[in-house]
Amino acid sequence: MLSYPATLDVPESIAHTICLWLAAHRRAHDARPWQRAATCRVQAVLVLRWMVAGTALTTLARDSRVSRATAYRYLHEALGVIADRAPDLPEVLDRLRRSKEPFVCLDGTLIRTDRVAQRNPDTGRHLWYSGKAGAFGGNVQVVMDHTGFPVYTGPVEPGSTHDIIAARLHVLPALYRSAWLGMPVLADKGYQGAGIGILVPTKNPCPTPDEEACNSLLSALRAPAERANAMFKHFRALQRVSPGPATITTIMAAALVIITLWHES
Repeated sequence: MLSYPATLDVPESIAHTICLWLAAHRRAHDARPWQRAATCRVQAVLVLRWMVAGTALTTLARDSRVSRATAYRYLHEALGVIADRAPDLPEVLDRLRRSKEPFVCLDGTLIRTDRVAQRNPDTGRHLWYSGKAGAFGGNVQVVMDHTGFPVYTGPVEPGSTHDIIAARLHVLPALYRSAWLGMPVLADKGYQGAGIGILVPTKNPCPTPDEEACNSLLSALRAPAERANAMFKHFRALQRVSPGPATITTIMAAALVIITLWHES
């Protein structure tokens, strides 16, 4: 069998940090952590290869010298450990407000999945199918700072869920308080009618000069926010999620933590 060296485009400091988190998790939850089939280093490399490069699980199991079932268990354990480090939205907004952030941006992204058979009991249509994107997937609400750097990802909703509905479920209650305290939220036209403090472009086929100027200003301020979704799509694991749509919440939170570590390094 031919073997060759490979390099993963991830700073070494990220792997080291994840190793420390995994070691702490093992000491807290394992009765005999020294009897694990693989070290924390191997497990950290396994999850990073799956997240960043989208390496097949069979390949990860072979390279880690563990069974496929063990590799699957190690992957989801590591994803959970990393995702637990993701901050809560009120905590994030308080930190941004203390640092004098002028505003935050809100946007939804569709994380594509394999075909899901589950249907909406009311309409009979595919629950996880997004008619807007023309694909199966999950709707995740992402909050960014004014530079477009992601600071929070919400729980996943089925792809057929509109952005405004998903936002009302998971992010708007905290964002209303933040807007009331002086840090408004910028969003696109999909959030029309979100409420006071959520600034969206005006929908008007014949806009007035003032409306055109306001829409242009909001679009210019929101433009950097588009790079946040591109950061997440940099992860091969998020380009198409195979384990199941319910895992998208954990995978997105883990990706956010890794992006933050990458930025700090």
